[in-house]
Amino acid sequence: MQLRRVVVTGIGALTPLGNTFPEFWNALKNGVCGAGPITRFDASKFKTQFACEVKNFDPTAFIDKREARRMDPFTHYALVVSDEAIRDSGILEQTHNPDRIGVIWGSGIGGLTTFSQEIIDFGKGDGTPRFSPFFIPKMIIDIASGYISIQHGFRGPNYGVVSACATGTHAIIDAFNLIRLGKADVIVTGGSEACVNEAAVGGFNNMKALSERNDDPKTASRPFDKDRDGFVLGEGAACLILEDLEHALARGAKIYAEMAGGGMTGDAYHITAPHPEGLGAQNVMKMTLEDAEMTINDIDYINVHGTSTPLGDIAELKAIRAVFGDQAYKLNISSTKSMTGHLLGGAGAIEAVAGIMSVREDIVPPTINHFTDDPEIDNGLNLTFHTAQKRTVNAALSNTFGFGGHNASVIFKKYLS
Repeated sequence: MQLRRVVVTGIGALTPLGNTFPEFWNALKNGVCGAGPITRFDASKFKTQFACEVKNFDPTAFIDKREARRMDPFTHYALVVSDEAIRDSGILEQTHNPDRIGVIWGSGIGGLTTFSQEIIDFGKGDGTPRFSPFFIPKMIIDIASGYISIQHGFRGPNYGVVSACATGTHAIIDAFNLIRLGKADVIVTGGSEACVNEAAVGGFNNMKALSERNDDPKTASRPFDKDRDGFVLGEGAACLILEDLEHALARGAKIYAEMAGGGMTGDAYHITAPHPEGLGAQNVMKMTLEDAEMTINDIDYINVHGTSTPLGDIAELKAIRAVFGDQAYKLNISSTKSMTGHLLGGAGAIEAVAGIMSVREDIVPPTINHFTDDPEIDNGLNLTFHTAQKRTVNAALSNTFGFGGHNASVIFKKYLS
């Protein structure tokens, strides 16, 4: 069958760098870091006492106060960014078929804040089960897609996605595939995470995943640096409106970029560590290029997973070198997690936005916080250190990898009629 072409017609973002999509992109281009001391709880006894938090956010400015109390913060974030993206797309201002508009939303952990607070409250009691009647719907990952569809009356495909830190990208790929197969005309997709809480910080601390650079949070996320010591926990969300090209053209929609392809693989290696040679990462990039019917010469920029972990950064760059060969030295590569921290299930969505905007504006956001070269990293690669770089970006690839060995990559390219 003839696959439909899919384009991006709306964007929303709520991140540690800004509470709207324009604020986020402007800060990203300018190398702003969103890290600081944790304010969500008293972290003084934790090994890590900082994170990349969303700042100055009041959900009741967007959501009815009573309804907001029935939601976990990850759902607050999802509703706010989806509203921004839907408004940006203009879809509701025109005649549309709600049966052909879907919502596919992801979160790596979902309502962990709700879950942990309910258990803490139960533990403080006398054993009588006094749980909130909203405990379960606040916690489950698929509730965000449900709320988005209810709010806007969208009756197309609707479900949640979870694959740890690859979640946001998997959600986007699912949306892409359903549209190009003709199962929907428009899909609201992305990911959100709200895990700056005791359970998440304590859990990641005890598995030695988080940076412990408490004396200097702003420089703690330092991908590819010799002295990197783990990732910085982030929170927030991003949303894309993916749309069938013909549908978008018929309504005169603004088009940011075209989604060219997506790939998904598994490492089958270890629950948390990457394969030393990045075999799963190699395979997913090859699959994504094949799906997009593109070659290594067509890619100008790779937004890497680049979490600032000792093993992960090396494995990913080895994979890029293996797939792209000498062409790797002609690419721009950057890790925007150096600024946003790691949004877990939301990472793929905000990094897709970075890739889309690099294509639209021909600018590559930087990898900040580089101080010392790592002898195990090929420093002949252009890792876009310190400041953004202007160049023609015809196509950008974004990588995301999750605990459990989940890998997902996407390619966005300039829209050409």
